[in-house]
Amino acid sequence: MKSHMTQTAPFPATADNLAARLEGALVWTVEAAAALLVLAEVVLLFGGVVSRYALHRPLDWSDELASLLFLWLAMLGSVIAFWRGNHMRMTAMVDRVSATTRAFFDVLAVAASLAFLLLILAPAFGYAYHEADVSTPVLELSSMWRAAAMPVGAALMTLSALLKLTRVANWRATLAAVAMVVAIAAVLAAAHPLLERLGNYNLVIFFVGIVTLTVLAGVPIAFAFGLATFSYLALTTTVPLTVVISRMDEGMSHVMLLAVPLFVFVGQLMEMTGIARAMVAFLANLLGHVRGGLSYVLIGAMYLLSGISGSKAADMAAVAPVLFPEMQKRGSDPGDLTALLAATGAQTETVPPGIVLITIGSVTGVSITALFLGGLLPSITLGLALCVVVWLRSRSEGKAQTSRAGWKVIGRSLVVALPALLLPVVIRTAVVEGVATATEVSTIGVVYAVVVGLLIYRQFEWRRLKAMLVDTAALSGSILLIIGTATGMAWALTQSGFSQDLADVMSHLPGGAPTFMVVSVAAFIVLGSVLEGIPAIVLFGPLLFPVARTLAINEVQYAMVVVLAMGVGLFAPPFGVGYYMACAIGRVDPSLAMRRIWGYLGALIVGLAVVAAVPWVSTAFL
Repeated sequence: MKSHMTQTAPFPATADNLAARLEGALVWTVEAAAALLVLAEVVLLFGGVVSRYALHRPLDWSDELASLLFLWLAMLGSVIAFWRGNHMRMTAMVDRVSATTRAFFDVLAVAASLAFLLLILAPAFGYAYHEADVSTPVLELSSMWRAAAMPVGAALMTLSALLKLTRVANWRATLAAVAMVVAIAAVLAAAHPLLERLGNYNLVIFFVGIVTLTVLAGVPIAFAFGLATFSYLALTTTVPLTVVISRMDEGMSHVMLLAVPLFVFVGQLMEMTGIARAMVAFLANLLGHVRGGLSYVLIGAMYLLSGISGSKAADMAAVAPVLFPEMQKRGSDPGDLTALLAATGAQTETVPPGIVLITIGSVTGVSITALFLGGLLPSITLGLALCVVVWLRSRSEGKAQTSRAGWKVIGRSLVVALPALLLPVVIRTAVVEGVATATEVSTIGVVYAVVVGLLIYRQFEWRRLKAMLVDTAALSGSILLIIGTATGMAWALTQSGFSQDLADVMSHLPGGAPTFMVVSVAAFIVLGSVLEGIPAIVLFGPLLFPVARTLAINEVQYAMVVVLAMGVGLFAPPFGVGYYMACAIGRVDPSLAMRRIWGYLGALIVGLAVVAAVPWVSTAFL
C-alpha cells in the first residue's frame, strides 16, 4: 500500500515570498506541537503509572488530560500525514496504468480528499460549538477545548489540499480531476429524491460502489470511507452530520488507542538505540551455523520485534538489513528471503502488543490483556509451520553453512543483547502483573528504551528526536483517521439495520460454528488484502464478534483467527500490499519473490487452520 498522494513538496524549496514563509512557519508550528504532544502523553501516562503503582497516590486528572490532548495529537498527526502524502492508499490498480494516467489519479486523490474535508468543515465546527456546554468531570474544563481539534485539523488539511492542487504542474489534470469530483457530486445531489426511495439499496451504492471505486482510484482509505459515509447520510437520511463527527471523535480518541502512537515511538527508539540490532546479532551467532539457520533467525527476530513498533514495515526494516547480506553470502536466494520476510510479517500479526490487537479490544470490548496473552501461541504455531518449510528447502537446496560460533562469542553477544531481549519481556510482564494497563505499558517501553540506549548501548542521537516524534505523530494520525472514519461508517451501517441483517445471516449458516469460522477466515483474507487490518476490524469487528459469541466461539480465539487471516491476505500476492512492502525493503523484484512465497503461504494456512480448530492454542495462557 503506497503512502504518497502527489509528488509535491509541502512548500516550494526555492520560494522566498511571503506566502511560502508563512506556510513554512505553519508547517514548523504544527510539527513542533505534534512532537510536544507525543512527549506530553508519555510524561502523563508514565507519571500516572509511577504515582499509582510506586507512590500509591493515583493522579485522577492524568488520564483525563491525556485523553483531551490525544484528539489534538490524532488530528495534527493527520494534518502532517496529509502534507507529506502519508495517508494509506491502495494503489495496486493505479500503478498499472501509464505515467500520465497515474498522475491524473494522484491529483484525483487530492481532489476527492478535498471534497470530504469541505463536507465535514461545517459539521466539525458545529460539533465543537455544541461541546462547549459539556465539562470534564475532574478538571472541569469545557469539552470544546478537546473537540476544537476536529475543525482545526479539517481546516488545515483543507488548506493543504488547496495548495497541493495549485502546485500540480499539469493544470489540465487538475481541472479534469476537480471537474470529475464536482460532476459526481452534482449527479448524486440531483438524484437525491430517487435515492431517498431506494432504502437499503443505498448501502450498495455508497458503501460498496463509492468505497470500491474511490479506493481503487487511489483515494486515501480514510477519505474514501468518509466520503461514502457523509454522502450516504446527507443524501438519504435526515441525521445531523454533527452526529457523525461525534462518532469519528469517539473512534479516534478512545483511551485504549493512546497506545498506538506510543508503541510506534518505542519502535523508533529500538532502531535508533541499537536494541533491534543487538537482538538479531545474538540470534545469528546462536543459530547461524545450522543449515538454513539464518532463516530461523529471521523468523525468531520478527517474533521478538513484531508488535512493538506499530508498523509491519518498521519491523521488517529493522530485521532485513541486518540479516539479508549475510544470508545472501551463504547462498540464499534473494526471492526466497523476501518471500520468507513477507510470510513472517503475516505470522507475527498476533504477537503482543500489536496495534491490531489494541484496536480489536477498543471496538469489540474484548479484554486487551487477554488478547495479549492469547496472541503468543498462535504466532508460534504459524512460526513452526514456516520452520518446517525452511527445513525442507534448506535440505533440498543445500544452502551453505558456516562454522559454529564459539561459546565465548555467543556468551558475549548474549550479554550485549540481554537488555534488548528483556524489553519485550518487560512490556508483557507489566501488563500481566497489573503494573500498567495495556495503554500505559507503552510508556514503560519508551522509558526503558531511552535508559538502555543512554546508559548501556550509549547510542542515542538527540538530533533525530524531533524527527522521530513528528514521524510518530504522522503515522499515528494516518492510522487514527482511518479508525475515525471507519467508526462513522460502522455507525451508519448499524443505523441502517445492515448489521442486524448480517448477524442473522452469519448466525444461521448451515453447519454452525465450523462453517462460520471457515467463512470468517475466507472473508478476512480478502479484507486483509484490500483494507489492511485496522479499517477491516473497525468496520466488521462489532458486527461479527457478537455472532461468534452466540455460536459459543471463544472471543479470544476468534480474534486470533481473524487477525491471522487478515495477515495472510495482507502479505499474499498479487493484491496483498504487505507483500510489496517486503519486496521494497528486500530490494527484490516482486516477480522473483512471488515464485517462492507459495510454500510459505501454504504453511501459514495450515497453521491458521490449527488455530481455528484448536481453541487451546489461543486460550492456554488465559
